[in-house]
Amino acid sequence: MTLSLQHLEKILQAKRFGDSNCRIDTISIDSRSLQNNENTLFFALVGPNNDAHNYIASLIEKGVKQFVVTHIPELLSGKATFFVVENTLDALQKFAAHHRSQFNFPIIGLTGSNGKTIVKEWLNFLLSPDYNIIRSPKSYNSQVGVPLSVISINDKHNLGIFEAGISKMNEMEKLEVIIKPSIGILTNIGSAHDEGFESVEQKMNEKLKLFKHSNLIIYQKNKLIDSLIDPKAQPFSWSYSDKTADVFVEKTVIDEKTILQISYVEANFEIQIPFQDEASIENAITCLMVLLSFKYDKTTIQNRMKGLYPVEMRLKVKNGINNTTLIDDSYSSDFQSLKIALDFLESQKQYKNKTVILSDIFESGLSNEELYAKVSQLITSNNIQRVIGIGETISEFKRQFTNCVTFKNTADFFHNFDNLNFNNETILIKGARHFQFEEIVAALEEKTHETVLEINLNAISHNLSFYKSKLKPATKMMVMVKAFGYGNGGFEIAKLLEHHKVDYLGVAFADEGISLKNAGILLPIMVLNPETTSFSSIIQHKLEPEIYSLKGLNAFLQLAEQRKLKDFPIHIKIDTGMHRLGFEEENLDELIATLEGNKFVTVKSILSHMATSDDLKHLEFAHSQIELFEKLSSKLMNELHIKPIRHLLNTSGISNFPESQYDMVRLGIGLYGVSNDADEQKYLENVGTLKSIISQIRTIQAGESVGYGRRFVADKPTKIATIPIGYADGISRHWGNSIGFVTINNQKATIVGSICMDMLMVDSSEINCKEGDSVIIFGESPTVTFMANKLQTIPYEILTSISQRVKRVFYRE
Repeated sequence: MTLSLQHLEKILQAKRFGDSNCRIDTISIDSRSLQNNENTLFFALVGPNNDAHNYIASLIEKGVKQFVVTHIPELLSGKATFFVVENTLDALQKFAAHHRSQFNFPIIGLTGSNGKTIVKEWLNFLLSPDYNIIRSPKSYNSQVGVPLSVISINDKHNLGIFEAGISKMNEMEKLEVIIKPSIGILTNIGSAHDEGFESVEQKMNEKLKLFKHSNLIIYQKNKLIDSLIDPKAQPFSWSYSDKTADVFVEKTVIDEKTILQISYVEANFEIQIPFQDEASIENAITCLMVLLSFKYDKTTIQNRMKGLYPVEMRLKVKNGINNTTLIDDSYSSDFQSLKIALDFLESQKQYKNKTVILSDIFESGLSNEELYAKVSQLITSNNIQRVIGIGETISEFKRQFTNCVTFKNTADFFHNFDNLNFNNETILIKGARHFQFEEIVAALEEKTHETVLEINLNAISHNLSFYKSKLKPATKMMVMVKAFGYGNGGFEIAKLLEHHKVDYLGVAFADEGISLKNAGILLPIMVLNPETTSFSSIIQHKLEPEIYSLKGLNAFLQLAEQRKLKDFPIHIKIDTGMHRLGFEEENLDELIATLEGNKFVTVKSILSHMATSDDLKHLEFAHSQIELFEKLSSKLMNELHIKPIRHLLNTSGISNFPESQYDMVRLGIGLYGVSNDADEQKYLENVGTLKSIISQIRTIQAGESVGYGRRFVADKPTKIATIPIGYADGISRHWGNSIGFVTINNQKATIVGSICMDMLMVDSSEINCKEGDSVIIFGESPTVTFMANKLQTIPYEILTSISQRVKRVFYRE
């Protein structure tokens, strides 16, 4: 909106002091809002407990230049433009009424005691395929909320839906002037605010004032309402019992849905709605009445009404995973409610870092270019550190935002969920309903009585120090944090390693490294298994790729030349007998020829991988690998005239081949408290403890069975405890059927029967325990090494199999 000072002065019936050349983009009543700027017109409202005039000085310091006031605060004259009025709330309402008068399209006005917001949201859902709708954000239906809602109308809108709420006499006339609805809806009339009226009739009369200029009034037929409606308005009523109503409704509740039989103008048809409660049925019928008044055909009505959904009307603050606070606004995505939610985020934040998860925004009335420019401005003014956009449209405007990652849909978001590293931040989750952001809230929300993998950060520090003690003073250390930190967690461990000043981090794929970089990790990160399709992202995020083939090298060099890179670090992998990845001896001359004289990349390191460093029975083979690595790496260094870092040893190699440390070693599973050497294991501390709880305890009798296939049949009365963890969480089915155990109150409880997808059952007959007691799946007892031996696998598989749905909790002793 752009108004001259003279025009604004006239609209507000104000006396102006001062001049300003700024246009007005924002109307504000909240001095705390970070959205206040030089293009804000601030109304200094005066309430029973607060006077916004007291905050004008601080707002001027923040750049606000235009104020509507009852008086100019002392010492501020000449420092801004002031519009002095008798009552700032009246002025706000006059401003909104003027703005409403500039538009001529249908406006639906809703009032009543219950159901206004739900009906409004459902009407938006039902009508938005055909209209560009402006509606009240949230429950903005008060003397202040209504004008703020109406002020948001723009030229692109062609239908409005606004709520009006009152609590006493002489309020509705003010709201009617602002909304001026052409269609009126009266929802359920209950006991709310009865204390403000002498009788139900007086209350009804006051509410009906909203429809003073309405052409159509929709309501549930009622003799009192019939008698009070203005004769000039056209009533459009419905009823369950009065067949003189315009629409007669019969209802049948079946399973979790309701079938409504509709009789209207000699037409009879059924609609189905996914609700059984009376309030939802009434609200749905009200919406049906609007569709009928808009002349929608039967098929469209049936299809759309079937899709109605529960409406969450409140912004909720929830505890999130990994020390986060969630602001749950997962059922709507429009520009006005985004502004409200961002202000709420600022008021509720518990952490300095703020993230917004945002879907495509609908019904803005603006072009996408204009809309996302405004959204970007909002995000910037609210000091949001990270934006996660979900939707095809917001993905197109990704560059409007700093530190933004986008996904085409919610499924794509979940596919990349583990790389996003939510922790120590306040997160606003705001999305249109069909994006199903409630699933994101569920994933981020802190659960109680759940299965968790507790990670002891002190133990990680201890194990790191243990392996560092085995190194020569000049030997560098790369620590592997691939596969979600061997199942323990990526970012949190990387942050700890950064604190301990390790030299490099190693990841398997680019996405893991990108996630760490996006989370603020500054250490150099080597990507061990980069795909050629990820080279562009690797360059963008300053990761360092391992190059193991001529094809990969040529592809990277071509991209490096296109990007005009200079000395970009790469790592050359040599195959010395592992026969997995790497340049073989016969490829070396071509490798040297390709790299010789190349200025686009620099060989930061040369590496290989030992196949038997943990098994001294293959000592001869291990030494042959070391000798071949020495030979081939030396040839590369001599012929290319380079002095890169050389590294060969993994965790077992650090202990078993100390003479071959070269310039750097790669610490992997040892960091997480697991060694292949029983003597060395004594010096390591347990890092991860997988815990759950007892969900239920029951006693079965002799001859009764447990679980699928009746693989356990009791030979005596047996107390069975059910634990909510199963093979979907990463517990092998082979661990069941009396092979494995869990620990309850420091006692072993044997797993009986087959392990299920989400549960396992144990014999707790000899254990004093109750439902809700803690259960250790692995940790000190059983250890992952014990489990691996029993299952004829390796500890790596046990750790990395733990599902991402298991919450990781990091702690220090």
